[in-house]
Formats: sequence, C-alpha cells, structure tokens
Amino acid sequence: MDSYPAVEAHGLIGDLQTAALVAMDGTLDWFCAPRFDSPSVFGGLLDRHKGGHFKVSPEGVEYVSKQLYLPGTPILITRFLSADGVGELVDFMPVAGDRPTDRHRLVRMLRMVRGTMRFRIDCEPRFNYGRDPHEIDAYPEGHVFRSPALSLAVSIVRYPPSRPDEQQTEVRRSKEGVWTIATLREGESGALVLETGVSPDRPRIYPPDEVSDMLVQTRDFWRRWLARSRYRGRWREMVERSAMTLKLMTYAPTGAVIAAPTAGLPEQIGGQRNWDYRYTWIRDASISLHALLGLGFTDEAWQYMHWVDDRVREAKEREVPLQIMYRVDGSPDLTEEVLDHLDGYRGSAPVRVGNGAANQLQLDIYGEVLNGLHEADRHGLQTSRQVWLNTVRLVDWLCKHWDQPEDGIWETRGGRQDFTYGRLMSWVALDRAVRLAQRRGRPGDTSRWVSNRNQIYEQIMTRGFHPGRGAFVQHYATDVLDAALLTMPSVGFIAPTDPMWQSTLRAMDAELVSDSLVYRYDPNASPDGLPGQESTFTMCTFWYVQALARSGRLDDATLTFEKMLTYSSPLGLYSEEIAPTGQQTGNFPQAFSHLSLISTAVNLDRLLDARP
Repeated sequence: MDSYPAVEAHGLIGDLQTAALVAMDGTLDWFCAPRFDSPSVFGGLLDRHKGGHFKVSPEGVEYVSKQLYLPGTPILITRFLSADGVGELVDFMPVAGDRPTDRHRLVRMLRMVRGTMRFRIDCEPRFNYGRDPHEIDAYPEGHVFRSPALSLAVSIVRYPPSRPDEQQTEVRRSKEGVWTIATLREGESGALVLETGVSPDRPRIYPPDEVSDMLVQTRDFWRRWLARSRYRGRWREMVERSAMTLKLMTYAPTGAVIAAPTAGLPEQIGGQRNWDYRYTWIRDASISLHALLGLGFTDEAWQYMHWVDDRVREAKEREVPLQIMYRVDGSPDLTEEVLDHLDGYRGSAPVRVGNGAANQLQLDIYGEVLNGLHEADRHGLQTSRQVWLNTVRLVDWLCKHWDQPEDGIWETRGGRQDFTYGRLMSWVALDRAVRLAQRRGRPGDTSRWVSNRNQIYEQIMTRGFHPGRGAFVQHYATDVLDAALLTMPSVGFIAPTDPMWQSTLRAMDAELVSDSLVYRYDPNASPDGLPGQESTFTMCTFWYVQALARSGRLDDATLTFEKMLTYSSPLGLYSEEIAPTGQQTGNFPQAFSHLSLISTAVNLDRLLDARP
C-alpha cells in the first residue's frame, strides 16, 4: 500500500477533452482516452500492478522531488533534486480543439539542469481498465501499443548528441511494456510524445523544434485564456489556479464540466464509498456557471447554457425532465459496474465505473439550473425564445412535483426523504423563474409559480426547522443537521441575521465543524445506506466561510478561509474531502471544491472591501 502516492501528490494536465494525473515521482498513473469518461489507458492509481503506468524517474540515487506549474498555465514541471544533479520533467497536453477526436497527444520533456543523473523510463499501458490485451510493435522512432479498441504510439524525440561518445539508448521489452535507462548530463534533454488513435500505423517522427513549438503554443493558449479573468482580489493565485482547473475539466466540444477526472478514489481509505465522477452533474455545472461568470468567462457560460438546454429538449418524453448527470457528450447511459479485477487505491474496493445514482430524483438541480440562468441573465446573457419555453416546461413540472420525497444532494442510497435542501432549491427555482419572467417580460404562469414558491417557503419554515435543535435540519423526519443548508442565506431564502438562521449556524458550529473543516452530515445519526465513514467535505467548508461572512463574522470567515488554503495540494488543487490527518481523499481534483473556492474568494473580497 505504501507504493501508492498520496492523492494530493499529483498534478493535473489536460487538452480540454481528456486529462491525466502525474505523481510527484514522475509516474503518469491515470489517463483515459479518447474522453474523460472513456476507459483508462494508464490506471495505476487504482491498481499499481494491473492498472498500467508511464514512469520517468531517477534510477539508483536518493532524490527528492518537487512539482510546480509553469506560471499562468497547466504545464506541469516535476523537479528531481539529488547531490549529483537536478533534472526536470515537463508534462503537458496540446489543446485538442472543440471537435471530438480520438487523437490526443501527451508530451513528456526531460532535461538536465545541473550535474548528471540516470533515469528509468518505463511505459506499460493497460487498455480498457486493464481488461484488454495489447500487442507491442517496435520501430526506430518508437513503439505502438495496439489493443482491440484503441492504440497508443510513443515517439522518441531525437535530440542532437551533445558529446561525441553518446550511444543510442537501448529500449528493452517487459511483459506488458517497454523500458530503458538513460543517462543525462547538464544541458542535455530528450522527449517522448504519446499519441492515441484508433490505429496509428507507426510512431510519428517529431523533430525537436516541433515539440518546442507545441510547448510554446500550449503555454500561450492558457495565458491568453487566463488574461480574460477579471479577478484582482486578495487570493488571485489560488483563484486563477482554480479557474484553470475548472477549464481543464471542461469537455470543449460540448462545454460540459465534469465533476472530477478520476474514478474510484475513496472517500475513506479501505472503504466502499468509491464512485466514478467523470461525468457532468447538472448541479455542479450550474454552480460552476456562477464561478466562471464572476471571473468574466462568458464564453464558457454560453456554451454550458446551450448544453443544458439540449438536455431539456431531449428529455421531452421523460417523466422527469432532467437526469441528474450525463456523459460529456450529453448521452444519459451511465450504467454502473464493478471492476473486481482491480485492487482499488490502497486496497479500497470495489472500484466502480459508471454511476448508479444517475437516475435518482434530486429536486435541487432545478434550483441550480434556474439560479444559473438568472445569474447569466444578470450578466447580459439573455436566453432565446426556445430556451425560455423549455425553461417554462421545467418550472411547470416542478410545480407539480416539488412536494414529494427524493434522494437529496448527497445521493444517499438509504431511501427517499423530504430533504430540506431539495425544498430550498425548489423555492429558488420558482423564485428565479418569476424574476426572469418579470425582468424580461417573458410569458409564464407566474401567479402559479408565486403560489408554489410561497407554499414551499411556509413548509420549510414550519417543517424544516426543528424547534428542539433550534436549527434547520436535513429532512422533515429527523433532527440531523446538514451542511448543504449553509447556502440558505446566500440564495436569499433567509436573512443572515435572522435568529432562526443564527441558531442554525451555532448548531453547525458545534456539531459539523472540526477545527474549521466541515462534515456534510453525520451518517451514524442519519444512515445513508452505505457502510463506513467519510471525511470533511471541502465544498462545505467554503460554504461555511461564506455563511460566517454573511452573518457578520468576517474575522472568523477570513481565518477559516486562510486555514482552508493550507489544505490544498502543493499545486493548489483540492480533492472532494479532507481526512482528519489532513490528507485529501475522494476523487481529485474536484470541480465542486474549486468552484466554491472561487465563489468564496469573490464574495469574501466584496464583504471585506465594504467593511468600515
């Protein structure tokens, strides 16, 4: 188990259609192709022996490694430092464009900064989560690994010899891959280019200048994109890194934002809460609209709005108009299966791909969609007539169906309940629909919407608030607290100074907060149908910061936010959860975590600037 790197000891690279993780020791141990939600080609993160890897690391020497991003980009630099020298591995993926393609390139450039160092280069792919066999064909310029559904070409970029006695490095075969030992001296460099495709005939010959051009083009693309950000606040470096991370998790052909680029990373080491997050949740993507609009990225907001509208139009014949999640191309099939041939990260089995929660009823998603459309409209992104008609159909459906048990935001598998958060966001959906109709003079049965909105409000106030606890609770049949309700003031449902809210916040302080970190809820008190425990939830901690700030506790909010920044990875990345030991757990990096960081920084800046 010690051979598995920590979750946070990884950097993320990507080309806006898929992504890869590179560990601090130079191991590429997660890469799916041709899309985020495709089977893995390298999956060592979920099984060190059967998952596959591509490792470039020093051989036969004690060293330490550090990682950083080239400023303003997701170009990852892994530095190896030893007494004999310093080497650098530069990993990046040239942008794949906005049309779906099977061709994806991943470049690994190795250069010696000082001294001399021997490196072991070991490439061992395992296609289709390690289930498909492959053949290896060798060529002077590299190797091709061929599986039934996908092939991978690895090109060796030849640099001019820097010394007369330099010999050609011999590449050796292993059972599933190839490996070699290369010695680099100060000033020397080399590169490898991985390229996926259905059937590449042989590896391409890449001149060194072409590889250098790819690096420059990738760098310039990301710096141009980041220059569009309007954020100039106190936490600019973390906000910009989070924005780039969200962009890396956006499927360019459709604008769909995935929840995370990984599958099966456990919420508890050795536990069974191991889910596949490589899909687009309506909730996550709608909330990301707020974060991106807040920074000035309107193109991404437009594209996402069209993606959501496509899902609504496609679902006209469905009993429930929106599924809670989709694949990145908008298809609804997310059949869950267990990969029982894989051990799981540090023995955390089962490893699941697909997601059985896709067909759950989660009423809050309609509030997130309407809130997103309302926010977009406030930024000048007005919907078309057809989009509005589709929106009206959603709202009319919600008027008929909001008052029923559902599965809730946390996708529990313990049975449906009258979740307070689902009611809260149903209120938001109707409230924002009324505002949109009135602001733009759009047709809709606003009197019906207002009536239902008011019914929800009264129901939450009478049934969602537990007098004995002095707090709003998870659902109407319990006294359990739920951190999702930290959003009540931010969506405008209740004033942050209201005594009912102040007592709720105090109850959460006492029960859900642990040294500034926040648990979603207590699964022991509110069984969710799943074994094991979970860690604190990163997004909930950021929501807590906003709740503190809105409630007038600005100093507490600022300290909690600054503490939270210390839990990021060395590269400024966050997974889904943080364990009591401070380690990150769950899928990595997590869109929810980064979009809530952005929103929290923006709102906290505003409140601090306004303080007398």
